[in-house]
Amino acid sequence: MSKQHHYTTVLRWTGNQGTGTSNYKAFQRSHTIETTGKPIIHGSSDPAFRGDPSKYNPEELFLSSISSCHMLWYLHLCAVNGIQVTQYTDQATATMEESSDGGGKFTLVMLNPKVVVSEKSMVDKALELHTQANQKCFIANSVNFSVKHNPSCQVIEQSNL
Repeated sequence: MSKQHHYTTVLRWTGNQGTGTSNYKAFQRSHTIETTGKPIIHGSSDPAFRGDPSKYNPEELFLSSISSCHMLWYLHLCAVNGIQVTQYTDQATATMEESSDGGGKFTLVMLNPKVVVSEKSMVDKALELHTQANQKCFIANSVNFSVKHNPSCQVIEQSNL
């Protein structure tokens, strides 16, 4: 039996400058994203689409969702497989292609996780677990394009001082 999980957010447009959407240039793309008990996220569209570059855009949030989902699965898998990760960073990238009618779609996400483990004997398994994390990630399993990963792993052994 499968479980269902439900999520709720409130999206509020904050970009009305007095005349609403009276024309394409008359409004800001600013908005907030809220959910109960958490800080508000201030968003806009990408600057290429008249957005505010100081705010997160949907494309960045989408990419960060894939990246963080992968990381959380990866850390879980490392913990249950005896791999001690001490640092994790990912400089994820994405490609979105815009169509001639102004629409578009993502065609590729590349995750570039850099992991630090505590012992050299953990490196091979640490690298291998990225494949399993990719297969288990809820977000990656929900998209219709490739989510690839290019992991690296280094060892920083902890000293007993």
